[in-house]
Amino acid sequence: MLLHLSTWPEVEAYLNHSSGLILPIGSTEQHGPTGLIGTDAICAEAIARGVGEATQALVAPTINVGMALHHTAFPGSISLRPSTLMLVIRDYLTSLARAGFTKFFFINGHGGNMATLKAAFSETYAVLADLNLPNSDRVQCRLANWFMCSSVYQLAKELYGNQEGSHATPSEVALTQYVYPEAIKQAELSPEAASGHPIYGAADFRRRYPDGRMGSNPALATPEHGKQFYERAVKELSSSYLEFLAQD
Repeated sequence: MLLHLSTWPEVEAYLNHSSGLILPIGSTEQHGPTGLIGTDAICAEAIARGVGEATQALVAPTINVGMALHHTAFPGSISLRPSTLMLVIRDYLTSLARAGFTKFFFINGHGGNMATLKAAFSETYAVLADLNLPNSDRVQCRLANWFMCSSVYQLAKELYGNQEGSHATPSEVALTQYVYPEAIKQAELSPEAASGHPIYGAADFRRRYPDGRMGSNPALATPEHGKQFYERAVKELSSSYLEFLAQD
């Protein structure tokens, strides 16, 4: 059940039996010469919809733009500042908490969002308490990074070894190839991808990682691999969501 394809009476009926909501969040940023700029949002959305179907949960619209300031020296990348993203999350959750939602399960596709999301959750709890909304003390947020699922991590290691890298990875590229086979890209990649450098500003990032990859070889990706990553992530995160709902 997708929130944006539902009516308000349908959402009200849903809230009569569940206060849980799945929120996919990603990023719009470069993913190397062959990775789609929307990779992080595409992956989060596809998996969130799969989890929603498996658990009969309501799925919110995808938050497509995240905290990706260090990628903005590459054309097409879009970013929110951490402070802006925190306000966006706070306003999303305040609106939804007013309606009666209390369990927010974020399926995240971008590592750069993690610190900001955790800070946003803490700020939201404080804001909701100050507003004295009904059940504000019951509101809970959970961050679930699909790429950190143990079953996903294990498969990536089996398929790609140390060529998985940490950005523009074959695992995430494979998942986008499974979701959008008509958008598979090809390009000549240098044999070695830069890795191990710290992340500072956007210009420094592009200087250290000139083609956008971080130790990865996305040429190894296939749609068949993507299907395996999708199925494993959906299974693992469905269990995590139901456990989260069951917790007081």
